[in-house]
Amino acid sequence: MREIVSIQGGQCGNQIGSKFWEVISDEHGVDPTGTYQGDSDLQLERINVYFNEATGGRYVPRAVLMDLEPGTMDSVRAGPYGQIFRPDNFVFGQSGAGNNWAKGHYTEGAELIDSVLDVCRKEAESCDCLQGFQIS
Repeated sequence: MREIVSIQGGQCGNQIGSKFWEVISDEHGVDPTGTYQGDSDLQLERINVYFNEATGGRYVPRAVLMDLEPGTMDSVRAGPYGQIFRPDNFVFGQSGAGNNWAKGHYTEGAELIDSVLDVCRKEAESCDCLQGFQIS
């Protein structure tokens, strides 16, 4: 199967990504707990494009969520599909950039980049045939 890794960055990217996972989960018959509830062979055939199968038959989004502050991550976790994500794939700082591009690029962001790249690498390496990355 040709897998896609979703990378969500910042408040906007994570809000768009959160809604994306609600819609794509519904399309594939995956409920908010990650359990497959669908009834179509086609859904099961294509579910591995966006999801990994975890223990107990749960499906987990192949997603990396990052931000410079924890508030957005808390909102995603509190959302309807917040518990479906792998906790290790949330990468966030503690202070944010305060709408200052240079602070986000040179200081706060520079401190997180290695962690983000490690999580992205881990997700990519778990794929059989990585098709690409979806960035929001």
